[in-house]
Amino acid sequence: MIKKIACLFAIIMFISCGGSKKYVQTSKKKPVTTKKVVSKPKKHANTTASKTKTTSNRETETMESTSKTTVYTDVVFAYVNDFKDIAKGNMKDYGIPASIILAQGILESGAGRGTLAQKSNNHFGIKCHTGWEGEKVYHDDDAEQECFRKYKDPAESYRDHALFLTGRSRYSSLFQLDKDDYQAWARGLRKAGYATDPKYPEKLITYIERYNLHQYDAEVLGYEYIPFEKAAKPIVIANNLEGNYYEVQPGETLYAIARKFRITVEELKSKNNLTDNTLSIGQRLLVK
Repeated sequence: MIKKIACLFAIIMFISCGGSKKYVQTSKKKPVTTKKVVSKPKKHANTTASKTKTTSNRETETMESTSKTTVYTDVVFAYVNDFKDIAKGNMKDYGIPASIILAQGILESGAGRGTLAQKSNNHFGIKCHTGWEGEKVYHDDDAEQECFRKYKDPAESYRDHALFLTGRSRYSSLFQLDKDDYQAWARGLRKAGYATDPKYPEKLITYIERYNLHQYDAEVLGYEYIPFEKAAKPIVIANNLEGNYYEVQPGETLYAIARKFRITVEELKSKNNLTDNTLSIGQRLLVK
């Protein structure tokens, strides 16, 4: 009888062990369901990458001088369009190639978007130096909180740049160079001590050739203009004037808009209750 009971107990234990093994096997199938759920975020990631690719078609330029600024190429084209006439005028009056003037303006001011240009209309990174009696602003450059010149508008900065080069003997050798030799002018500026960056000439030459700035030298000198094949292609931005209001386009400054509608920057700021020169794309300004 005891043997029968022991035998029955052994059979029950064998059956219960077999049942627990079957339970463990079914639990192994559960992670398969979890893996299927993980595939959903991958589709989302692909969509995001696609949007980034679509919205980043605009090429960018990073300019580093008195501040490091990243701008789109259409902002650079807009900057050139705003100041090409002033640059050509300075070339006629002072003998500095318009291409060099514009390239320096692009580089030193971050195409008008750099901190120094925005705060003080200083487009050429000109420091106070001895004898400067105008307004001043302090900005980190080669050393902390260096003194830079401040102007009432960019046009004044462009004129002072011309006077700065023509009025100092260390730049006199530049004016012995051909007016259409922008490469020699770029190297000459660095040699005369305009900038401490050893790549300064290379950067100026790059901007001149990337944006075909030598065309403005040709216009002043009456030469034939041959564009560079690999130059950046300009993006045409339509004017957006609705009634008395104008919508700010990429790359535009208060100075450029004021010139467009033949009013002063101060008038434009007054009409729109602006306290500084900061603008945002799509902002509506009262211009009439």
